Order: sequence, then C-alpha cells, then structure tokens
Amino acid sequence: MDIDPDDVFRDDDDPEDQFYQERDATKEELVFLVDASPKMFFTTCSSREKKNLQDLNGVFVFNVPEREDLDAPTARFIKEFDRIEETFSKEIGSKYGILSGSRDNSLYNALWVAQGLLRKGSAKTVDKRVLLFTNEDDPFGSIKGVTKMDMMRTTLQRAKDSQDLHISIEVLPLSRPGDEFNLSTFYVELLGMEENELAQFKALAGERFEDMNDQLRKRMFRKRRVRRINFIISGGVCIELNTYALVRPTNPGTITWLDSVTNLPLQTERAFICSDTGALLQEPPKLFQSYKNESVMFSASELSEIKRVSTGHLRLLGFKPLSCLKDYHNLRPSTFVFPSDEEVIGSTCIFIAIHRSMLKLKRFAVAFYGNPSHPRLVALVAQEEIRSSSGQVEPPGMHMIYLPYSDDIRPIEELHTEANPIAARATDDQIKSASSLVKRVDLKQFSVCQFANPALQRHYAVLQALALDEDDMPDIRDETLPDEEGMSRPGIVKAMEEFKLSVYGEDYEENDVASGKTSEASKKRKAIAGNATKEYGNYDWTDLADNGKLKDLTVAELKYYLNVNNLPVTGKKEALISRILTHMGNDDLDYFIYEYEVRNEELTVTPMRDA
Repeated sequence: MDIDPDDVFRDDDDPEDQFYQERDATKEELVFLVDASPKMFFTTCSSREKKNLQDLNGVFVFNVPEREDLDAPTARFIKEFDRIEETFSKEIGSKYGILSGSRDNSLYNALWVAQGLLRKGSAKTVDKRVLLFTNEDDPFGSIKGVTKMDMMRTTLQRAKDSQDLHISIEVLPLSRPGDEFNLSTFYVELLGMEENELAQFKALAGERFEDMNDQLRKRMFRKRRVRRINFIISGGVCIELNTYALVRPTNPGTITWLDSVTNLPLQTERAFICSDTGALLQEPPKLFQSYKNESVMFSASELSEIKRVSTGHLRLLGFKPLSCLKDYHNLRPSTFVFPSDEEVIGSTCIFIAIHRSMLKLKRFAVAFYGNPSHPRLVALVAQEEIRSSSGQVEPPGMHMIYLPYSDDIRPIEELHTEANPIAARATDDQIKSASSLVKRVDLKQFSVCQFANPALQRHYAVLQALALDEDDMPDIRDETLPDEEGMSRPGIVKAMEEFKLSVYGEDYEENDVASGKTSEASKKRKAIAGNATKEYGNYDWTDLADNGKLKDLTVAELKYYLNVNNLPVTGKKEALISRILTHMGNDDLDYFIYEYEVRNEELTVTPMRDA
C-alpha cells in the first residue's frame, strides 16, 4: 500500500516518534498563569508581593493553608479565590515586573515556578499544561538593546525546557480596547507557531475564552480507552482495536452513606440467614429456574458459565450494503473503534485496508461481539476523516453499532382494532397550515451540545452551595425551556392559531381530547359546572358561614360553592365545610364550635379560640 498508517490515523497532537505508545493519562495538572501587570487592571498599587517555592521576584502562587499545590480545589480555596478581587491590591499587588535597568524577568520566573509546580507525576500518566492569560503582546517592550535580546533568549529557552519535560504552554491573548494583540511580536516563537497559523490560532483562542465560563460547571471527560479487544477476521488473521465511548449519559455521583455519629463512610455487608433455623449461611446460596413444575438448581458459578457464550473478542461474519442498515437498528450509543499496534504489530495497516474498502464499496461489516455479559451482533461502519481550516473535525475509524436480535424486534402495534376501521386523514388545508407552522418554528443551527442538563446543573449548584456554606442558591439557567419571547412573535402566533383552527375548528378547547371530540367525562364536568353556577346564586353563602349554618346543607349543596370557585370536592362533609370557610376567610369561632358539635361523637374536642 502507498498509504502511511502513521499519517492517516495520527491525531494532530501525537508526537512523531511515539504514535504507537499508548498514553493512558489519568490525571491533568493545569497551572493558570495570569499576568498581573498594571495593563491588566484599571487600578494599580505601588508594590507587588512574591510567594513561591523558589522565592523569585514578581511571582505569587495563590493557595490556602492545608492544601498542597495542584491538589483538587477545596471549599476554602474556592471561597478565598472568589474574594480575590477585594483582596488583590492588599495581598498580591500589581506593578511592571520587566523594567529598563532591571535584570528581573518576571515572565521567566513565572515559567520556572510553573515548571516547579508541575514537577510531580510522570508524563505518561499526567497531562501537564500552563495556560497564560495576558494582554501584553511585548513583555520586553521597555527593554532595549542587548539586554532585551538576552531576556528574550533566556525566556524562550525556559519555555523550551518546559516543553521538553512534556509541559505544554498555551497562551490566551486578551486584546485591550483599540489595541489588538500581536502574537508576532514575541509569543509566536514561544509557542513554536508558523506565521500562516496566526489567523487560525486567534479564532480558536476567542472561542476558547467564550466557552471557558460555560465549561466550569461541566464535567470534562478525557479521551480514554474503554477496553482493548481483538478483531478476528479470518484464516487466523487477528488485529488489535481500542474502543472509546463517544456518548454516554452523565449522572450525578453515587451517594455515600455516612455514620450519623462519626460522619465516616459506612461499609455495606450482606449475609444470608436460613429462614427455618435462623443460622448464618456459610455456603453461597443456590439459584433455581422453574421448569415443568420443578425447581432446577444452579450454583452461581454454573449460572455464570451457562451465560458465557463467547470470549470478549470481535469476530467478523461478513459485509452488507449500507442501505441494509436502518436507523432503528441502533439499540444503544455506538462505540468508536481505532487500531492499535501496541500488542499486534500490523493491526493499523490491515485496519486501513478494510476501512478504505468499506468506504469505497459503501458497505458495513457485520460482526459478533462476544461480550461476556451481553454478547451481541454489531455493525462496523467506517467513518472517513473530516478536516477543516481549524484542524481535524472527525477522526478516521469505525463506529460499532449494536444490533438487535430477532427476539428484540417487536411488531408495530395496531392503531385500529375495528373490522373496518376508518382512519383519519389530514386535509390539504391542515397539511398546509402544519407546514407553515413547522417552517415558522425552525431551530437554526440546532445542536444538542448547546443544551446542558438542567437537573445535573442544579445538582452541582446545590452541592456548591452546601460545600461553600452559601446562603443563596446559584441561579441555574434552564436552556430546555421554550423561548417564550420567540414563540410570542406575531408570525408564530398567527401560524399556531391557523393550525389549531384548521385541525380542531372554532369550538376547540384545550381540555378536549386530541381527537377533537368532547369526551363523556368532559361533558359531565361541564354539566355539573353549569348546574353549580345556576344553583350557586340561590344561597347567601356569607350569611350561612357567619351563622354556622353550613352544617345544615347537604354535601351536594356544599359542592355548588366548591365547583363554582374551582375548589376540590373530595372528602367528608366537615372537610368540605373547612375548605369553604378557609376560602372565604371566615375561619373563626363558629367553625370551631361546629367542629366540636359534629365530632364530639368521636370524643375529639378542638380548643376554642378567644373571642
């Protein structure tokens, strides 16, 4: 083949000589390096404190007691950082760190301190990053001559040393009003970029800054391998694949039960007790399955062995045209598969040959995935690489789609059960009005990535309020709610009314059933409400309540008042009277006297209020 598998299946950020070395990074360490020079603030102070392990000038490492550097943020850390705007001038301060006539290089010192903070952890298991926020595109602008060149050289060398230690340095440029950030002045060389990459970098930097605040409440998932599987093709040919989960439901964390006295986590233990003797069973219990009125006994190991259909390998069965694969065949979110030469050398070349052939012939592979717990038929659909001016959009690979068995497919339910059903058909006018409504309520550039789970966001907000001992609950925007302002636009309102008129007619009421016909229950409710309204005027309800004569009315008569005022009509007679008095605001002495009279047979006395 004239295709280099390294070039086809390498990510943009994969190192040239370590493509096949799996990088199982399970942790991320990130240092936010914030420029605190006066240009970043509206007000400045005369001094600037230093706080770092190397005791270098111009660098302040923000932390709180009882927390190690780069540990997970604690509640105290978050609360103190939230107050940094109030305490910055007093505790940290701001001044120009690189001045003419001075050999202090605060940018060099900051990179050195960041490298020291990120010294722990292996590069194979930890992703280390430094994110620099600044609006100064020329940090050595006040320095001239040989001194400036020397400072730039040492700073660039410090950045290169950090990158050699697998510490990536990223810059988030912040442009001042009327002054665009010029990366070419210094940071192009620090980041190792080419001049033709500047436009792309500026666009991505703007998007990252806008998305940063939205990502604070989102749990970020790293690109991590789910498992490694063997793909058995035929004739003893077997290649190695890595599987990745692309879409999975995100759930709140599991609940941990705590001891009410010590507040320590509880350990759950389970034991089986004989129902006859009460003795503790030492042997594992047996399971049974009823068959012809007999109980067939199984041990846990026997049942596990029976369920084990195959090993956890993927076995190729054949290929089918893509037109045979239907949308409703997808049982669950698909899994993305990608070749790996870590254990089986040559897997990538074989995978590329099959991948390109499937794309060319427009076919998908049918395979049996012998998952020990849920073995299934799967479809492997090849995905071609998609690139744009900003880089790789979709990587090349295959999607493993889980297919149903014949037992899983259910027949379509019959809508009409009559012998000669008359199915409703939409008229041309109804179809036209529905089409107009659909065009009006059109979601432009819709994407599920625009909507956060409101229940999950509220869950994290409640946890934050409890952890930080906050009095007010943070406001969470529910992005799934309808756009009330947009739906009230005259064009949409008109289209909605025309649609309702064409389908339901002029006598439509929202409480009617979807068929457009009033149900028997609805007719009965309307009749009761009409009769109640008619009879309601025959009673002086205020006088009856003031003189305690509501008890003389029947339950049916009391319901006249309740129906007219849209109050519940359930309950016994005393409950109806109580509901009426509460609604009228006449819950006084007469009510308590009446309650005593009707309930004294039950020997229940309610104390009387003071007159």
